[in-house]
Order: sequence, then structure tokens, then C-alpha cells
Amino acid sequence: MIATGTCFLRGDQVDGTVRGTVTFEWDDTEEVLIKGTIEGLKPGKHGLYVCAFGNVVNGNSSSGVHYNPCDKKHGGPNDEERHVGDLGNVEANDDGVAKFEMHDRLLRLAGNYSVIGHALVVTENEDDLGKGENDESLVAGNAGKGLAWGVIGIANK
Repeated sequence: MIATGTCFLRGDQVDGTVRGTVTFEWDDTEEVLIKGTIEGLKPGKHGLYVCAFGNVVNGNSSSGVHYNPCDKKHGGPNDEERHVGDLGNVEANDDGVAKFEMHDRLLRLAGNYSVIGHALVVTENEDDLGKGENDESLVAGNAGKGLAWGVIGIANK
């Protein structure tokens, strides 16, 4: 294992409803393994993305837009044209819990496109993966406001 990262997500709700943990593992192959559990969501799909900055002092409003070092349009994780930070959707079950495992071919935990120090956000709505019929779709997928966020840090294994 070359690098591992962890992000603890928490929203600014008074009761701290939405919270979770997401881990990132990279062993110098072509993909990063992303695993997580997020609780307190409404059932259904919710967008998940890495932000340009790691500043969460004002929630996700201070973390910037999607991490996009290659100046691409918004898309889904399997699309050729996408932001590095576009991770698609996670799906919460009827209890509001999203457990997921995915691989990503663009993220890195060291070197070019490293997401260490960047914020991770889960959104209130489903990400349309750039397939919507308005300009916002190509920027952020019409996924709505962030529900929980945190900064991706280096994990100690």
C-alpha cells in the first residue's frame, strides 16, 4: 500500500444528523479504492465529490468547486470527460445509511491529482452526472447543497 486516506464527514445541522467515514486506499495501480458509510441521509441517491480546497471553516461553501485540475466539464466517474473530483452517487437505504465501495481511475493520494488535503462533500440530491439540460449540470450535476463534509487526511496504518 503506497498511501491511505481518511475523511470524517459531518454536517452543520444542530443535531449532527448526517455523518460518516470514507477511506481511500492506493497501491500505485491505476485506481484508488474508496469505501465508506454515511448515516442520516434521506433514502435514495446523493452526490459525492472532492472539492478544490480543504477549507471547511464555513461548511462546504468555503471548500470551492469540484476538484478539476484538468479543466473538464462535470461528468460521472466512468465518463471520459469529468472533473477529477466527480465520484458520482452513493445510495442510502430505507434507514438513511449509504454503504459503498468504488474504484476511481483519476484520484491519487500522492503526486499529480492527489486529493489529500481536499474536502469531500455528500449532497442532498442525486448528481445527474452532467447529463441534465442546464448549465449547472455541467458544473456540479444539479446535486443541491452539501449535507456533510470533511477534509481528506493521511491515514495512519
